[in-house]
Amino acid sequence: MTSPNEIEAASTGSEMYFASDPTELGLSVSAMVWRDGELLLMRRSDNGFWGLPGGFVEIGESVADAACREVAEETGWKVEVGGLIGVYSDPGSNVVNYGQRKGAGPDGGDRRVQIVNLCFHAEAVEAGEMTTPDETLEMGFFAADALPQPFVPIHAIRVEDGLAKRVEAAIR
Repeated sequence: MTSPNEIEAASTGSEMYFASDPTELGLSVSAMVWRDGELLLMRRSDNGFWGLPGGFVEIGESVADAACREVAEETGWKVEVGGLIGVYSDPGSNVVNYGQRKGAGPDGGDRRVQIVNLCFHAEAVEAGEMTTPDETLEMGFFAADALPQPFVPIHAIRVEDGLAKRVEAAIR
């Protein structure tokens, strides 16, 4: 889905995929949202890449509620969360460098988060207004065989697993 050149390009934006030496752990969710056989994707404002809606789980929130909230915030769509596609935690592919820590001095170090992501199937229920429009440049529904590029590298395997429609969740 994403070529080596696009992965390298992902390293030049505000965040770098495939970082190493994590400094913190974060729990996140993402969703493959379907409507009439097409997948809802968003183009991120931080790097211009297309990917699945999702984000970090907030304290006191269930993962299902977090998935619904994140999809609504980033796309405006209300969804019904379905089955678990997979759990993604491999530090070889799920550490993202978000750049310098807030409040840190010049030698304060980078914030490198090992992300544990739970990716779900979901159905689009109702369109609405996004509440974090600054995070999304554009969005749309796409056929699974015609996904836009460039694509967020760490989302590509989630989409592949979701399209495989396995009975058991992937653990990667």
